[in-house]
Amino acid sequence: MRFLELFKKCWLGLREITGDDAYERYLVHWHEHHAAEDGEPMDQETFFKQEVERKWSGVKRCC
Repeated sequence: MRFLELFKKCWLGLREITGDDAYERYLVHWHEHHAAEDGEPMDQETFFKQEVERKWSGVKRCC
């Protein structure tokens, strides 16, 4: 039983480090801060498309 608990904590930590849990974190944030003013949160597909656009659009160099 203890091994499974350790494995689960490691798995959740790995998901957090790699950003794989980004949509789940977005939903928690949305419900805490925007639920009263906005209609519905983005669906998972829209969220990831927006994140890719945010990360990779524009100039990404130092000079």
